[in-house]
Amino acid sequence: MEKLNYEVLKKSGYDGYILERAPEKVLQFGEGNFLRAFVDYWFDLSNERAGWNGKCVLVQPIASGLAEYINSQEGLYTLYLRGVERGEKVDRKRVISSVSRCLNPYEKAGFEAMMEVAISEDLEYVVSNTTEAGIVYDPACQLSDAPCASFPGKLTQVLYHRWKAGRKGLVVLSCELIDNNGKELLKCVNQYVDQWGLEEGFRGYVNKECTFCSTLVDRIVPGRIRDEEEVRRLEEQNGYRDELMDVGEVFGVWNIEGPAWLSEKLPFQKAGVNCVVVPDVTPYKKRKVRILNGAHTGFVLGAYLGGLDIVRDCMENDTVRSFMNKMLYEEVIPTLPLDKKNLEDFAAAVQDRFNNPFVDHELMSISLNSTSKWRARNMPSFLEYVRQTGRLPACLTMSFAAYIAFFSQDIQTLTEKGLVCRRPKGNEYLCSDDRWVLEFYYAHRDDREEDLVHAVMTNREMWGQDLTQITGFEAATVENLKKIRIQGSIATYADCL
Repeated sequence: MEKLNYEVLKKSGYDGYILERAPEKVLQFGEGNFLRAFVDYWFDLSNERAGWNGKCVLVQPIASGLAEYINSQEGLYTLYLRGVERGEKVDRKRVISSVSRCLNPYEKAGFEAMMEVAISEDLEYVVSNTTEAGIVYDPACQLSDAPCASFPGKLTQVLYHRWKAGRKGLVVLSCELIDNNGKELLKCVNQYVDQWGLEEGFRGYVNKECTFCSTLVDRIVPGRIRDEEEVRRLEEQNGYRDELMDVGEVFGVWNIEGPAWLSEKLPFQKAGVNCVVVPDVTPYKKRKVRILNGAHTGFVLGAYLGGLDIVRDCMENDTVRSFMNKMLYEEVIPTLPLDKKNLEDFAAAVQDRFNNPFVDHELMSISLNSTSKWRARNMPSFLEYVRQTGRLPACLTMSFAAYIAFFSQDIQTLTEKGLVCRRPKGNEYLCSDDRWVLEFYYAHRDDREEDLVHAVMTNREMWGQDLTQITGFEAATVENLKKIRIQGSIATYADCL
């Protein structure tokens, strides 16, 4: 079977939208599954729906990457968006044609090509997703490197070359999963301006003529299809071989922190995709962390003790699903600063996302580092609810008891890999968290419920405060923990309803 390219695609009979040639308007650092299922997909829709007429040039952020595969397919790849939308199962296929080529800057020709794109009159945007470790200042980088090892170093080289050529400033859209990603990237670039002794005119160009945007991305991208039989079936169906086949969930949202004019400049609004330009992305970060991530941490530990193994099973269990929704709609959403309809729509999408029939998201994988997760994701909603109402939120209070139950359920031993506990249904499981957390629970393995809860709540290293000072919280947690151990976590979740 022939490998995907424009000629092979035509012969295959594909009748979807394709744009073979267009100006290269985006320089994208990162060529992995996420950006291709998210950013490049949206630019592809913008070509079709908004007449954007642009292409993305991808750059490998590290020496090993996908450039050879991408170029051999002329930038084309098949994207499947799968999941549940408004309760209906969705499986959409689209061949993406918004990518022109991929450069390997660690080769001389690739570095030179990157610098040629840097001074192009067509270039408007820089997009990046170089992992959380990508936005770092490395003082070993020098302007003369070809290229700099760090992504901020490469970006400084690109912008400096562009400035010297007299070209207009660029919009920089950072997608790395760190807080204030755009601001942190700009900070690194300014450090290189200082270190390399570059002109003040260039500093002004970077800080005034270029627009560095912090952004929040949200789409689950499983990436490559692992089942070889399914890959063969899809390739037979498509009529070509595709080494870059990509899979993402249907849901996607991109919140971009930037000036008002950017909303008009970007093609996404006209294309009707879920992208909002806002003056401050912080409320949207809170929305994601407290609703999406907070839902996970809020129900999975008790659900696992109750015999469930994957997230989809939880959504098919009436008690667990109802527990999650009560927690979100009655206890979390009222504490958040965005429009209530906006928040409720986001929460409704969360249930669809968790019920994705194409993704087996294991509860044990979500359980990693649950102590810091509960503190970051659930505790702010809990404390704000108490502050606003003077009452304890029933479901969030229960989720804290389930957290303690998970880390203290029939403790067997402490190993180098983690804390070994035994589930009520009989199998052992491994709690993974900071070592000091695991040692704490192991040391308290023989405590009565009252003593264990008191020790957990007064541990300031865990929570940054003494939680026993919250009226009624300690007594409620002791009661909930006892009920979980006597009647099981699912029945105890039901008591909250």
